[in-house]
Amino acid sequence: MGLDAATTITWYGHACVEVKTPGGKTILIDPWFGNPKSPKPAAAVMACDLLLVTHGHSDHFGDALALASRLRPTWPAIHELSLWLARRLPGGADAVTGMNKGGTFAFGDIGVTMVGADHSAGDWNPGAETTLYLGEPAGFVIRLENGYTIYHAGDTNVFAEMRFIGELYRPNLALLPIGGHFTMGPREAALAVELLGVDAVAPIHWGTFPILAGTPDELRTELDARGLEQVAVHGWAPGESLHG
Repeated sequence: MGLDAATTITWYGHACVEVKTPGGKTILIDPWFGNPKSPKPAAAVMACDLLLVTHGHSDHFGDALALASRLRPTWPAIHELSLWLARRLPGGADAVTGMNKGGTFAFGDIGVTMVGADHSAGDWNPGAETTLYLGEPAGFVIRLENGYTIYHAGDTNVFAEMRFIGELYRPNLALLPIGGHFTMGPREAALAVELLGVDAVAPIHWGTFPILAGTPDELRTELDARGLEQVAVHGWAPGESLHG
């Protein structure tokens, strides 16, 4: 199944992705619009119906709290993060819905399933007494109104259970980190594509800083080495969109 003309997926650098759905909804994932490659500041974001954050690192949580406070989206979050947010968001506990891995959250005709990720999740605590813990890292499988399914892996290395994600949820498009150092690089991402069984991959979490050195061209080479020449690699630049 391919993208239709009513769906637009835009990358704003790093792991920040906006999805305009066939039903007219706007989904924001890991909204760090302050990243150095983003062509759009958070202040210019005018719509967010559904907000998803894969984990509590600042380069993914980013502008989420400010955007949620201003735009009041629906926000399903991993349990520990939801408890923290309930004390900080306007509306308190009513502004966020806690969930966990394996669960599916229904947002109208959109389904959001939380899946695992192989990463860490602590970040700096302003009080400095300990690392701030906002729940384990996760990925999201998002089934749009027309059945088109997107897997946003968040930050992760390749892990064997990606085969189960492919078998259970049949994603059409995988948004996979390829930068290396903090996540998997192109070699590992090519194996992830094989395990998932997807027809298309759009690399994220690369090029933001020099240390994130993996590239879409390297991913293409690694996929070809695995006999996956048929898989489409979308080598997009920040601000570019995928659509039918």
